[in-house]
Amino acid sequence: MNNRSAALMIQGTTSDAGKSITVAGLCRVLKRRGYSVAPFKPQNMALNSAVTASGGEIGRAQALQAFACDLQPHIDFNPVLLKPSGDQRSQVILHGKAVSHLEARSFGSIKQLAFQSVLESYQRLQQQYDFVIIEGAGSPAEINLRKNDIANMGFAEAVNCPVALIGDIDRGGVFAHLIGTLKLLSPSEQNRVIGFIINKFRGNLDLLQGGLDWLTDYSQKPLFGVLPYLHDLRLDAEDAIRIDPNSKGDIVIKVPVLSRISNHTDFDPLAAHPDVRLEFVRSGDSLDGADLIILPGSKNVRAEMQHLIDNGWDQQIKRHCRYGGKLLGICGGYQLLGNRIDDPQGIEDTAGSVTALGLIEMHTELLPNKQLKQVSGQFAIGDLQGALSGYEIHCGQSHGAALQYAFAQITDQQGNCYNDGVVSDDQQIIGTYLHGLFEHAECLNQLIHWISGKASSHKIHHWDHTRREQLDRLADCFEQHLNIDQMIEHAAAGITNH
Repeated sequence: MNNRSAALMIQGTTSDAGKSITVAGLCRVLKRRGYSVAPFKPQNMALNSAVTASGGEIGRAQALQAFACDLQPHIDFNPVLLKPSGDQRSQVILHGKAVSHLEARSFGSIKQLAFQSVLESYQRLQQQYDFVIIEGAGSPAEINLRKNDIANMGFAEAVNCPVALIGDIDRGGVFAHLIGTLKLLSPSEQNRVIGFIINKFRGNLDLLQGGLDWLTDYSQKPLFGVLPYLHDLRLDAEDAIRIDPNSKGDIVIKVPVLSRISNHTDFDPLAAHPDVRLEFVRSGDSLDGADLIILPGSKNVRAEMQHLIDNGWDQQIKRHCRYGGKLLGICGGYQLLGNRIDDPQGIEDTAGSVTALGLIEMHTELLPNKQLKQVSGQFAIGDLQGALSGYEIHCGQSHGAALQYAFAQITDQQGNCYNDGVVSDDQQIIGTYLHGLFEHAECLNQLIHWISGKASSHKIHHWDHTRREQLDRLADCFEQHLNIDQMIEHAAAGITNH
C-alpha cells in the first residue's frame, strides 16, 4: 500500500473480552483478501507461550495470530512478555529472551526498560506489511497503570494509531463497559477510539437494537458489528483454561490445574479427540478414576510440589501408579516426577530445594539459560513408533540413572541431536520436556495406544489443520457480522482523518 503500513489496535473493556481472537480473525480476513498482514502485541502477560524459529519466546496468542497470517512466529510480534512466577513477581521476556525479573511494585519501570524495544519492533513490521493489527492488554481504563502504560493507549498515542474497543456482552453490562471505558479516557484517547465491537451475543439481534441505537447516538461513534457467540471454537487460548464440552470419550485423562500452570494449550488436541474425556481438576477435587494423569508445565515448579501436597494430589498420584494407571509429566510436570528440584540461583523463586514425588530416579537443577527449541524426532519407548514434534521452554536440566531409558530421540532447529525425557521400567510413567506433542496426529494416536492398549479407530488430522479450519470459520463470521470495509478505511486513513 505504501512505505508505512495501515494499523488498527483492538482494545478491550476487560480481560478476556475477545481481543486475541478478534485480532486473529481480522488477520485472517485481511490475509484472505490478499493483503500482507502481521499481528502485534506490545506487552503481554501470559503463561502460555510459543517458541520462534530463532529460539525466541512470545505469547501463544501471537503465535496463533501469526498462523492466521500464514507467518511463522517472530519475536517482533510480541516484544515484551511477562510470565508471572508468583503473585508478586514476573519474569521479563524482551525480544524473545529472559532479561530480568520484576517485583509487582516495580512494574511501573517496564516502560523505561522496554518501550524503545516495543517501538523498534513495531517500526520493523510497518516497513514489511500492508497492515499491522495490534492487540491491547487488559483494559485501557485501568487508572493505576496508565502513567507507565505501553500496552494500550500509551502505545496507541505514541504511534498515533486508531483503536476499536471491544466488549463481551456474555458477561453482562456491555453498554456500561463500553461507555464507561470511553469516559475514563483522556480527550485525545477518546478521539482515538473510532468505533465499537460487541462480542459473544446470543439470541435475537432485534431485541438488542434499541441498545445499539443508543450506543451510537450517545457516543457519536460507529458500531462495527455484533459478533455471535461461536460455540466450540477450538483456538489457542491466551491464558484462560477453556473446557471442551465435546470431550466425552471413554479414555479419562485428568490434568491437575497447578497454581502457575503454563502452556495448557498442549491439551487442546486431546480434548478434541473422540476417544478422550479430558478433565481439568481444580483445587479440592480428586484425580481418582483417571486412565492417565498428566502433570502439566508450570512457571514455579517448586511451589507446585506444595500445591500437590495441599490438595492431596501427591498421594492420589502415587496410588494411581500403584494400581497400574498411566502418568505423564510435561516440562515442569516432568521435573516433579523425580526425587528433588534444586533452584540454587533463585531462577523461579527464592533460592532453595524441594523434595519431589520420587517416582523416577532423577533430580533437576534450574539454571539461568532457558532452553527454547523447536524439535522433531522419533519415539524411543517400547512399542511406540513413528515421528513426533514439539517445542521446549524450560530452565531445568535433569540428571539421573533413569534417563538412560529415554522417551524420544530428537533434533532441534540447530541440528543438534539428543535424547529427551524418561520412561519408567514398567512403561507406566513418561516424563518429557516437549510441549505440543499432541498436535502431531501420528504422535497423538501412538500415545492414545500407550494409554489404552489399543489403536484408535478414528482418523485425526494434524492440529494445524484444525487451527486453519477454525480460523477460516472465524473469518467467515467476521465477514458476515463486521463492517470490515469500514474498519479497513479507518485503519488506512489513520487517526487524523477519521
